[in-house]
Amino acid sequence: MKLFTLTSVAAALAMSSSVAAQTMAITNATIHTATELGTLSNASVIIENGKITAINPDQVNADVIVDAQGKVLTPGFIGSRNQLGLVEVGAVAESRDGADKKASITFDPSSAFNPRSSLIPYARKGGVTKDVITPSGSEGIFDGMAAVVSLSGEFDSVAQKHVALAVDLGAKREGSRALSLAQLDDKLDAFKNKEKKDDDKAKPEDKILEGVFAKEIPLLISVSRASDMLELLKLKAKYDVEMVFAGAQDAVLIADKLAATGTPVIISAMDNLPGNFDSMHADLANAGKLEKAGVKVILTIAGDSAHNLYQLRFDAGNAVSYGMSPEGALAAISSNVAEVFNINAGAIAVGNAADMALWSADPFEISTKLEKVWIDGVEVSTDSRHDKLRERYTTESDMPRAYTK
Repeated sequence: MKLFTLTSVAAALAMSSSVAAQTMAITNATIHTATELGTLSNASVIIENGKITAINPDQVNADVIVDAQGKVLTPGFIGSRNQLGLVEVGAVAESRDGADKKASITFDPSSAFNPRSSLIPYARKGGVTKDVITPSGSEGIFDGMAAVVSLSGEFDSVAQKHVALAVDLGAKREGSRALSLAQLDDKLDAFKNKEKKDDDKAKPEDKILEGVFAKEIPLLISVSRASDMLELLKLKAKYDVEMVFAGAQDAVLIADKLAATGTPVIISAMDNLPGNFDSMHADLANAGKLEKAGVKVILTIAGDSAHNLYQLRFDAGNAVSYGMSPEGALAAISSNVAEVFNINAGAIAVGNAADMALWSADPFEISTKLEKVWIDGVEVSTDSRHDKLRERYTTESDMPRAYTK
């Protein structure tokens, strides 16, 4: 017996096609675009096929209309330099996949990314829609390749591989930092002078370094001391490659040079005490000082950032309270990250992925609530494990208090 007639199949195809082509409009919103358009009042955004197709058009025609009622619409935030989805419980070795002592340039932990990690809905609850996951823990200076992941929870969540090459420099428990700097210099020099092969014959490491020299893959360098960053800026000029300094507690001492060379920094807005002799200038005001000097700033979470990425917006608010502009703080967790790692998101702009968050008020205020969040134009849940636990233990039940039906 035939389960489907030709007519029913055609109808089903037509229906799926219409759903795929469905347009959505978010209207009456206070839109913080994170672009040169700035903030728009009583504005609208049109989304189709997961992309933003219009901002504030003269007429709004859409299949689905969401009335924001004057609430705040921002780009979805983008986390960076963490191991979300690569670690579940830091103290349980079997749940950690973001670090390996044997790692080298070609190590790509994104194949171990778990889109169903319980930490992802919690991060998403903080308005984070995409994230730059970064390996660590190599015995050498090269930790491996960073990747961009979506926080949709779907199994195809690894959006972009090889967006940066992670390098660990600076203070060492054993040996000298001078040798680490020399190793980076030697690796870049050897590749620069190496006879190039056809792409089909090139080794994976060579393909990555080709991307570095083509300025498609920045070197994401963990470094704190100003003198080390100055040495790295010499290598940047020598080889004409892109660098991003992460940690960078001493960056304020050389802010003018970082701005002049277009070198971004990834810092924590909550870094206010030195963790070692390399980070003596950690200060809550650093983000604002760097912004004023013209440095492109990216904010990340200090410490166990995979578990605390939810707090990214609060850290941005803290940066504002210590001198960073609200626009700069928003860019530091959205458009700046997108620009540095070549992500088609991070700003409410035509052509960008429709990653957006709707807030009850200023997202940098602790009392503000996330109303809705969209990833690639699809609304996703704002429920996390914390919500489920609250519901479990507050639901009336005949079972003992620790249980629920």
